Amino acid sequence: MNATPSSTPDVEACDVFVIGGGPAGSTAATLLARQGRKVVLTEKAQHPRFHIGESLLPSNVALFDQLGVRQQVEAIGMPKWGIEFVSPEHTHRSYLEFAEQWDKRQPYAWQVRRSELDELLFRNAASCGASTLEGCRVRDVAYDDDGATVTAELDDGAGGKTSRQWRARYVVDASGRDTFMANKLRCKEKNPAHNSSALFGHYTGARRLPGIKEGNISILWFEHGWFWFIPLADGQTSVGAVCWPYYLKSRDKPLKDFFDDTIALCPELADRLKDATLVGHQVHATGNYSYIASHAAGGRYVMLGDAYTFIDPMFSSGVYLAMHSAFDAVDLVATTLDRPAEAARARKVFEKRLKIGPKEFSWFIFRVTNPTIREMFMYPANPLRVKEALLSLLAGDLYGNSPIKPSLWALKGIYYMISIRNWRRSWAGWKRRHRNIEDMGPLAGENILEAR
Repeated sequence: MNATPSSTPDVEACDVFVIGGGPAGSTAATLLARQGRKVVLTEKAQHPRFHIGESLLPSNVALFDQLGVRQQVEAIGMPKWGIEFVSPEHTHRSYLEFAEQWDKRQPYAWQVRRSELDELLFRNAASCGASTLEGCRVRDVAYDDDGATVTAELDDGAGGKTSRQWRARYVVDASGRDTFMANKLRCKEKNPAHNSSALFGHYTGARRLPGIKEGNISILWFEHGWFWFIPLADGQTSVGAVCWPYYLKSRDKPLKDFFDDTIALCPELADRLKDATLVGHQVHATGNYSYIASHAAGGRYVMLGDAYTFIDPMFSSGVYLAMHSAFDAVDLVATTLDRPAEAARARKVFEKRLKIGPKEFSWFIFRVTNPTIREMFMYPANPLRVKEALLSLLAGDLYGNSPIKPSLWALKGIYYMISIRNWRRSWAGWKRRHRNIEDMGPLAGENILEAR
């Protein structure tokens, strides 16, 4: 049901207050409301609202099944059966198919327009009993031993704001890159191992891969980073460049022109876009964005998804990790509210489990520009089932029953052996990466939208 904004100063009571109506917040609200708890789910904007990050993983499918929305997601999605890698140092392309992973039952996912997916999940939470509020920006959360007092501002529909307060037994922070709690607690740290920024836009008329590969995500390396190429079901294609700071710092022209010049540095991508049109002439830019909070949970709160950590989006892990963290958090919330004596142990279990996904993805992301790991992606082989394990990782199968850990260890061992054997190349790659991730201060165009 939808809560109706009130102009009265009365403090309203709820079991769980959720900040943020994206995949993590809506998933947590849905599951907690199904338990019969009084849940308030808030979103600062009005759905549908723009959000980047359109690529899903096969492991998302099981989560959509549990939420009861799989058919709805299927209806708005472009089937994604695998990944294409394009390297400027190789004349061939590498194609990895999810059907080759360890668990053959998860052969595909979807590319989705996030405005549609996020609204779908938000409405589903409402249909499951959560009270939902849009245009509601949380301004403060004051904690004590029994819960928290939440203060928020709501759009009144006439250009003004209405203040409102809740008394919540528990707060779920799913505020995304706003990182509400991490900022409040001053526990957010930039990730020193990966310092990059992104430019992105949407195009019509882009040339796609043929046949069943049409919906595949393409990863294209270039001199200053890498591009994503994500086809959407409505005919548009999301294109973005993740770049090192020194390159973004060199911008001396309008963002659109700079993005055009950047695309020209990747001949294959330039060819795919030669007959394409940039939608709305809009290019988005976001600044140094990899970060992590020192912890994810406290006595009466938990941080989920991007509110806790954000890593390079190369392997499309964001939505899956956010939703999975919400599923895990439901047990933590229930334990805290129903069996408080067990809450401290539940937090430790949750924190340990939460770190699994970012840790595994990050190992590969931090090395993906290294010549050795690039060769492994461009010439995938399967000794000791390492290719199957890698595809399981890329599919998000990190929490299931697939016994991929020994093969992932073997893959990392192979990487280290090749690196040692080619130590001069490895040393040069390490030095180049070390220079690339140097923090060069605020970047021109950071966290802005330009339409030129």
